[in-house]
Amino acid sequence: MKLEIRGLEVSFGGQGDRPVASVAELDVAAGEIVGVAGESGSGKSMTILAVLGLAETAGATVTGSIRLDGQELIGMPAAGLRAIRGRRITAIFQSPALAFNPVYRVGRIVHRTLRLHGLPAAEATARADAAMRSVLLDPQLLRRYPSQLSGGQLQRVAIALALALRAEVLLADEPTSALDVTVQAEILELLRQLRDERGLAIVFVSHDLAVIAELCDRVAVMRAGQVVETGPVAQVTTAPRHDYTRELLAAVPRLEVRP
Repeated sequence: MKLEIRGLEVSFGGQGDRPVASVAELDVAAGEIVGVAGESGSGKSMTILAVLGLAETAGATVTGSIRLDGQELIGMPAAGLRAIRGRRITAIFQSPALAFNPVYRVGRIVHRTLRLHGLPAAEATARADAAMRSVLLDPQLLRRYPSQLSGGQLQRVAIALALALRAEVLLADEPTSALDVTVQAEILELLRQLRDERGLAIVFVSHDLAVIAELCDRVAVMRAGQVVETGPVAQVTTAPRHDYTRELLAAVPRLEVRP
């Protein structure tokens, strides 16, 4: 499996020729975690929406190329994108509670999604239960309402849904920034395990280069819609070439030990 982005530009009318997101080249292979770093408004999330085929629904114009195993996604008919979105490419976001309708039990939402992707009822139940165990949650939690689960539990359920759909690419847009430090570490470890055990390809978006450095293999740094630096995480975080990358690294909090 390989996701390839070439010459991607996402723009809105009334903003001149300057795109809100511009990615000349970015590849993600099976079993790889690629980070996309940058401050708010740098174009990270819009890049994720473009890969999902949802940027146009927000009124954006998308040009360039996004290929999944050689199959072009930009310009693909809506029916084709729906078949890929969720089944092969799925996403989790910063606020997991927003992904779940508060008036329905979590399990109903999960099972309905699986059924919409063609699974028979019995298989949907079996896959959902197995996926919950894979993310170290009791399947009985599916009987609860979203308000009865913690933020960390809801994020795990969102990841479990991706596993139940057997997605090949997981787009993670700031999935830990709304969680406390302990739960954040648990989610990062879970993503790392899924990469190692299932060969999942992950695009991990974050404003925090410290988190990127802990989790990712490679990183693309975005500023004002442009990718300003790319490379292996160790190289970018220890010997950054761009001033903006150095600014991001300088903003990472450091623990001072006083005598």
